[in-house]
Amino acid sequence: MKYAISWTENSVKELERLPILVRRAIVKKVDEAAANPSHYFTKLVGREEYKLRVGDYRVLVGIQQSKLIILVLEIGHRKNIYD
Repeated sequence: MKYAISWTENSVKELERLPILVRRAIVKKVDEAAANPSHYFTKLVGREEYKLRVGDYRVLVGIQQSKLIILVLEIGHRKNIYD
């Protein structure tokens, strides 16, 4: 079953700051991942979030298994996202 995708206000702002090609790649990858999140997302050690790798960028999400929702929390370059 496909998960619903929800974007936080902060994640939308971060997405809008990125180049158009990177934006498209991130949105496409998140949409693909909604069909099978366990295949695409990796659990972060010591944190509740999961990450999705899209080139040099990372998408941090919260996954609500019971409600079938993927909540996009943060988007950023890999060198800055984990701070």
